[in-house]
Amino acid sequence: MSVSPTLSCACGSGLRPERCCQLDFRTLGPASASRHLLPLVDRAIADHARGERSEAERLCLEVLELAPGQGGALAVLYQIRKAEGATAAAEALVRRLVGLDPNNLWATQELALLLFGKGDLAEAEAYARNSVRIGPTDPQSHNLMGMILTDAHRPQIGEFHYRRALELLGRRQPILLANLAWNLKNQGKMAEARALYEESVSLAPAVLQTLSGWARLEETDRDFAHADVLLDRAEELAPGHPSLLLHRAILRGRTKDYAAALEILDRIERQSEAGGLGSNELLEKGRLLDKMGRWDEAFAAFAAGKRKIVEESGVVYDERQVAHLFDRLKAYFTAERLQIVPRAARVERGPRPLFILGFPRSGTTMVEQTLSAHPKVSAGDELPFVNDLTNLMPRLLESPLPYPEALADLWMGDHRDGLDELRDHYLRRVAQQVPIEPGTRFVTDKMPLNETHLGLISLIFPAAPLLHVLRHPLDVVLSVYSNHLTHGYHCANALETIAQHYVWVSDLVEHYRREMDLNYLAVRYEDIVDDQEAQVRRILDFVGLPFDKHCLKFHENRRYARTASYAQVTEKLYDDSRYRYRHYLGHLAPVIPILAPVIARAGYQIEG
Repeated sequence: MSVSPTLSCACGSGLRPERCCQLDFRTLGPASASRHLLPLVDRAIADHARGERSEAERLCLEVLELAPGQGGALAVLYQIRKAEGATAAAEALVRRLVGLDPNNLWATQELALLLFGKGDLAEAEAYARNSVRIGPTDPQSHNLMGMILTDAHRPQIGEFHYRRALELLGRRQPILLANLAWNLKNQGKMAEARALYEESVSLAPAVLQTLSGWARLEETDRDFAHADVLLDRAEELAPGHPSLLLHRAILRGRTKDYAAALEILDRIERQSEAGGLGSNELLEKGRLLDKMGRWDEAFAAFAAGKRKIVEESGVVYDERQVAHLFDRLKAYFTAERLQIVPRAARVERGPRPLFILGFPRSGTTMVEQTLSAHPKVSAGDELPFVNDLTNLMPRLLESPLPYPEALADLWMGDHRDGLDELRDHYLRRVAQQVPIEPGTRFVTDKMPLNETHLGLISLIFPAAPLLHVLRHPLDVVLSVYSNHLTHGYHCANALETIAQHYVWVSDLVEHYRREMDLNYLAVRYEDIVDDQEAQVRRILDFVGLPFDKHCLKFHENRRYARTASYAQVTEKLYDDSRYRYRHYLGHLAPVIPILAPVIARAGYQIEG
């Protein structure tokens, strides 16, 4: 829900004023070979500024046929392809521009924005960071960092960049205010976010994205009536806009008016020029049909949504990469080797990490909401720091080897304290990015699939509690299939790849448990549903905290959970999601043979 507040040149080109009529790229490339083409480039720029795209395109192609690296022609053609919605072609062109001049601020920002728009947050962040390096006093560079880091679940750092952008701009820019509001909403700072939305709308009453984002805040904060009012205002600006209708359908679902929500999605489908629903609409439709007991129709919607995601993104599960990594982890983390691998020292002061491990949709959010209702626990949410450490380790240990093999450098005299350095890096990042309440003893980290690196976690934090949340594997696979998730190397787009990744992760956890001495407790989702208080007492006793009755009312925890489960954890504990797979057994038949061994090992059965 973040928007880029780029100012346009008065010539109408869409470029920023200081970068359009005098393009930085005009003379890029081999000067002696392309100087004679500059008049054609100037004509293309002028034609594009007047809106004569076809002539500008013709001139650009003529120039580039003679001088493929001519920067001005590439820049204008990029603008044309971007306006046409030809994203792949536009990306290829702007990558060439950045290659020609890696320190050009405009091209670097444009590439970061394109990558952000297609959901490639990791690469988008790399270019956004370079944008800040090139233009440390440029507001747009900081806005980009704010947008990307907010979406990458690092809103505290994103907030810094948004506030820096406002400071550099020197005025209260409405879209920047709305971006900061969305960021604060993702931190659970609802009152402050609401005030910023009010200010943004007072300055610019007719910005669709601002009203939509504000409506999402109110829906998240459970003020459904106010969310409806804001969506009404947004629809006055854009009647029948698909994203607004989708938000309205989600809102109707939150109030359990499933039939009305479904009718709204049917309206989107009837209005669609492309002749169908998008992936988000299809998955939402499937979840609504599931609530209504129309299970065959629900599964068909899930399947259609997943096909659409693959068509739109082209991303598939990299089975070979995953198998290779997991084999290497098993080969390195063995009891014999670990006898001589050092451990980091215990955390003696300040908040300590509490790891909530589990496959996506296994119940980790519910457990975190339960624990963060305790006065001694602050919620860290999905922290990326363990995975960051796996990338940082070779450089920190000066090892020519990747993780996990880089751990062999801990045997070197000058790196024997390497794990302490990794531990301290993790704790510094937590202190930077997690709002920690006074009196906190534990900060939760519930990044999905952190159990992949259970061995590394135990080396760095040997005393940290490791809570592993389990749920019937068929329920997990079905729930992952019904949501748009990217965790687990994009395994979520097919039943078979979800099941395969589940099995491999489960086998890896069993390997760690055999080979290492872990401070580990398995927690079954179904047991919490059956006897909540007994399980909460068991968990708190394992962690080393006294029982607190507030933990039994996790649905009253006003903290916003930034996951697909954010709505479920605002309701009292219910058992509708327990053994939900029974309604879909026929559809799940292809993955039952894959999952059968882990189902039996975890003590579950398959019941019709």
